[in-house]
Amino acid sequence: MKSRFRLKLTITLILFAILISCSIAITDHQRLREQAIHHKLDQVEQNEKMAKYALETIEKAYFVFGDHIAEQLKENSIYLLNKYDENPSFDQWDFDALHRRLSSDIYIIDADNRIIYSSFKADLGLDFGSCCKKLAQVLSERRMSGEFFHDGIDIEQKTGKIKKYSYMATRDKKYIIQLGYALQNENIFKKFNFFKTLEELLQKYPSMNEINILNTGGFSLGEPADGRKLSGERRKAFDQTLQTGQTTEWRGEWRNEPAIYRYVHYISEYDIGTTKNKVLEIIYKDKDLQSVLDQNKKTFLVQLFIVFIISIGLSFIISRWVARPMYLAFHDSLTGLSNRAAFEEMLAMTISQNKGITALLMIDLDNFKLVNDRLGHDKGDHLLKCVAQCLRTIARKEDIAIRLGGDEFVIIMPSVTRPMMESMATRIIEEIGKSTAREIQLDGDKVTVSIGISLSPEHGVDPDALCKSADIALYRSKEKGKNQYHIYTED
Repeated sequence: MKSRFRLKLTITLILFAILISCSIAITDHQRLREQAIHHKLDQVEQNEKMAKYALETIEKAYFVFGDHIAEQLKENSIYLLNKYDENPSFDQWDFDALHRRLSSDIYIIDADNRIIYSSFKADLGLDFGSCCKKLAQVLSERRMSGEFFHDGIDIEQKTGKIKKYSYMATRDKKYIIQLGYALQNENIFKKFNFFKTLEELLQKYPSMNEINILNTGGFSLGEPADGRKLSGERRKAFDQTLQTGQTTEWRGEWRNEPAIYRYVHYISEYDIGTTKNKVLEIIYKDKDLQSVLDQNKKTFLVQLFIVFIISIGLSFIISRWVARPMYLAFHDSLTGLSNRAAFEEMLAMTISQNKGITALLMIDLDNFKLVNDRLGHDKGDHLLKCVAQCLRTIARKEDIAIRLGGDEFVIIMPSVTRPMMESMATRIIEEIGKSTAREIQLDGDKVTVSIGISLSPEHGVDPDALCKSADIALYRSKEKGKNQYHIYTED
């Protein structure tokens, strides 16, 4: 019994220790994991802020110091409008000469939003309705207004060069005269070159694959548009960011390696044209993050293994220290049966859980005092051990045998019938009688057994009431001559 109790205690302590240790280890592992992820996200967001700041700086510089560019474009547009009024036949215009004179590329856009004449031959035939539907809609609106419009930083699609474009419709509203001014030749751009900042960020952080600034058409500033148009998931994420203004991420591949594509909305404070809205595309790999997470996972597993070993070892040590005191607190040290401290709780629990009849058998040894007086206490202790062993052997698996103290024993029998209970009492009297007859010689006197029985719920459901009833029945057994059992009755 002691070894079984210690085994149960050891297993309980091991499970408890492992549960607590695992909870702490898992919590710590989760904390380190979140820290690594947060650190990586901080790094990406820091690069995002730097890219925004670089773009914002150059736009602010053009806003403060670049007014002359817009004024010059307007003057040149008016010059070309007057020229159109004088000679509306573009076939007779010398666009190359005009380009040299005005220091700007010239584009003639017809009513279908196609470039039909230009000093930049590569853009001839460009159909905004096909490549840039949003811009085509804006062009139609600007054609009807007849006013002068100029945008901020944009790209020349064929070359990727940074330009500033202006738009003004002819007075007959048939055409739009578009001018493109190359900003990269300006001192302002050279001073605040945001491309250089982006390159420095990529060199400083190897986990960054690319940082692109995309216009509303999805084209990257500084890169030719041919073959660079967004498609698939990239386009979907770009459009979602542009429409909602919310940052969007998705996992894909970059040069056959896993990568994360991050799209961040950018609204210029210094641009009132169609180029006001842009999107930052940050492509980065989390290989370093995964490496940290894998290392944390390995460390976690090693720590968990060590925790298991330590927990098991400590549980064995603690169980050896406390098992015996805990066992003796609720068990009789002589017989190994449950003791009086456990009796009331066991009886109350059995009554509350049992839906049938519960029998309480109060057992007392007759003439036990004679054994101690004549043969000594050692012989009396031996007799008590024999009685306890008999009760263990006779009792069913679900029955509970208890030593209350001295020569008093109890058996709690849940889910029992009267015939089963009476058969049990008879057998106890017989078996203990045989055992004591073999072990004890009292010169004519015999050690016998008297039993008092009470039943729940017939005699009550209160443990104290059942004990009192069983005690009264035990007294009646002794009064009637001992070596018998008696079932409690009201009279």
